[in-house]
Amino acid sequence: MTIVYRSGVGRICPGCRRPLAECACKDQRGKPARPGAGAVRVARATQGRGGKVVSVITGLPLGEAELATLAADLKKRCGSGGTVRAGLIEIQGEHRDTLVAELVKRGFAARRSGG
Repeated sequence: MTIVYRSGVGRICPGCRRPLAECACKDQRGKPARPGAGAVRVARATQGRGGKVVSVITGLPLGEAELATLAADLKKRCGSGGTVRAGLIEIQGEHRDTLVAELVKRGFAARRSGG
């Protein structure tokens, strides 16, 4: 059984089993060293939001400050609000196509996820 989250620590890296902030699987540039770990997915979610839709971006190999900067740029591009939570970027509304196009333009291997 692989632990992926601990209450006191947060998300756990499945490779080295350390908290994501202390992950030993990253190279010197801060990018994941494991192949396939950098898969960026853009999904649609409504759970726990009263039926409202958000676009959720997962798998970005960035630090918290870089995630916040990228989230601000993506929110401006989509013309809507959003937030960064636990390494995920949430953009209010259905903007998956716009987000995938923008992330690919910025050099990420982004794909749509879900229906």
